[in-house]
Amino acid sequence: MDALRKFVLVIKKLAEMQPNRLKLTTNRQISVVDLDKFQKTTIGHANLVITFIKMKKLNPSIKHHLLIGIFITVWFFIFAFFIRPFDDGTISLNVWILISVGFSLISFLCYGLIAIIQRSVYQKASKWNIVFEIVTLMLFHLLFLVFTYVYYKCPILNGGYSFFDFLRVIILKSALISTPIIVLARIYSVKLIPMQDENIIIKGENKLDILKIRKNALVCVSNSQNYVELFYTEDNQIKTKLIRSTLKKVHKDFDFLVQIHRSHLINPTHFKAWKNQDTIFLTQIELPVSKNYKEHLLSL
Repeated sequence: MDALRKFVLVIKKLAEMQPNRLKLTTNRQISVVDLDKFQKTTIGHANLVITFIKMKKLNPSIKHHLLIGIFITVWFFIFAFFIRPFDDGTISLNVWILISVGFSLISFLCYGLIAIIQRSVYQKASKWNIVFEIVTLMLFHLLFLVFTYVYYKCPILNGGYSFFDFLRVIILKSALISTPIIVLARIYSVKLIPMQDENIIIKGENKLDILKIRKNALVCVSNSQNYVELFYTEDNQIKTKLIRSTLKKVHKDFDFLVQIHRSHLINPTHFKAWKNQDTIFLTQIELPVSKNYKEHLLSL
């Protein structure tokens, strides 16, 4: 995965280079306008791939994902009715309508199940990453394969393809076209749809070491020998809780936190002001800032 990320970054840097006239072996020249178009297209594709690789957030709202499901349903209807991936010339218009409506409704059902499953996983894991995203997409296509094949073989359609022919001729075609569309919809569901204040669950090594709070309530996390001390707001007061864990693990699990010192992580939404060059004010708390992390904090 790191190698893929580096490759994409290299492609992006090459695309961002100032376009020059390139001489081909046939002495033809590519115009600057053509290179500009290539540059913009390449940067756009590279940004999309990088965004997908770095996908660490999920919009857990079932309502929002049902809207994506409706969008996918419309796409599958258009795909099945107009492209007709397995038309042999013997299927009547009425049957095509049944196929198109059935396939599109099944896609909505499958994505609705995915929305419920991923929300449950997200709430239990308290994080999201590229692995979860890939598994989610594969599960959607698997469910869609099973349900559409059952519908295809039912007495209404009585399709003639075997399971593997159905997979090869129909499902692979739809998956190749629909996957980028689904990925784009999921990426922009995070970027464009405002998410409600979500809950996070911070777990320690012991079973009783658990704290469930609103994400915006967490102020900072401080190292305390073999424990970490969590500072959070409740009824406009600062509360604390010790759990057996490490600062590194907490930072890995909750990447919205910003490290300002080897012993402190902060939630940037609680940053108030600089007290001096080495200290900051948070909500009802002061913390030191080390030189190694000062520049990063200033850039936020």
